[in-house]
Amino acid sequence: MARAQGARSQLAAAFETVYGTAPAGGFTRMPFAASTLSAEQPLLSSELLGYGRDPLAPVKDAITADGDLTIPIDAEAFGFWLKATFGSPVTTGASPGPYTHNFETGNWTLPSMAIETGMPEVPRFAMYSGVMVNQLSWTMQRSGLLTASAQLVAQGEAVASTSQAGTPTDYDLRRFGHFNGSIERDGVALGNVISAQITYANNLDRIETIRNDGMIDGADPTIAALTGQIEVRFADMVLMNQAIAGTPCELEFAYTLASGESLTFTAHAVYLPRPRVEISGPQGVQATFDWQAARDPITSRMATITLVNSIEEY
Repeated sequence: MARAQGARSQLAAAFETVYGTAPAGGFTRMPFAASTLSAEQPLLSSELLGYGRDPLAPVKDAITADGDLTIPIDAEAFGFWLKATFGSPVTTGASPGPYTHNFETGNWTLPSMAIETGMPEVPRFAMYSGVMVNQLSWTMQRSGLLTASAQLVAQGEAVASTSQAGTPTDYDLRRFGHFNGSIERDGVALGNVISAQITYANNLDRIETIRNDGMIDGADPTIAALTGQIEVRFADMVLMNQAIAGTPCELEFAYTLASGESLTFTAHAVYLPRPRVEISGPQGVQATFDWQAARDPITSRMATITLVNSIEEY
């Protein structure tokens, strides 16, 4: 008997036209490293008395469908997740490319997706409809594999023994690495950085109305949040002086491939807290800044994400 193996699992995704309704086609096979996307329905223990010490049968509670998806940060497929997180981009360029996709924060309308995870050897194919990105985060560091974590909220799950995604298309995998990364502050390279963490949250509000299927009615974006952390070797007072003054700066996190593809995440107004600076031994002194971004009055948004690749549209 065949047993499920992660190495044989697959994932396909497509944007929905109507929330909660998976499209009949147009799916794309997506690269991923791990997935906890699933549905669960707990049981409520009976509170009734009068039938002895043994409890009566439990009843089903509401369905919750959500989870995290670990995905590579690459030059093509990552644009799909950027659209799901920030909304449709403004794309410029002409055939045969390159094309520049500009994503902006602040959109009130975000697209929903249908995502199918498959285990062909069981067989089990789970179609999740009404999927939206609640949070997208990743870490910049000196070495290792560069991946992002997408926190997903779905309406529900439908399980079948055959795939409902048809024959999905593929993106070409052109993966960024930590070696391709750089950080700038107000247009100048920021030195002495050990690691940096970026988290963008849509803070989705689940619409938990009364339904006969136990699913949610939707998920509405509320006030967004862009936060992160910068860990630096304490070598100068540039960041500390900014934290003391309480003034914002622009932080740019970028990746560039030799073939020309690039990803640039620009937070336009970043505020730094005043951190503790501790001398814990003979090694170098480090400081950690837990930064927060806000709406920039000049650009009228919190952040701009620019992806340059050969994809004509998302």
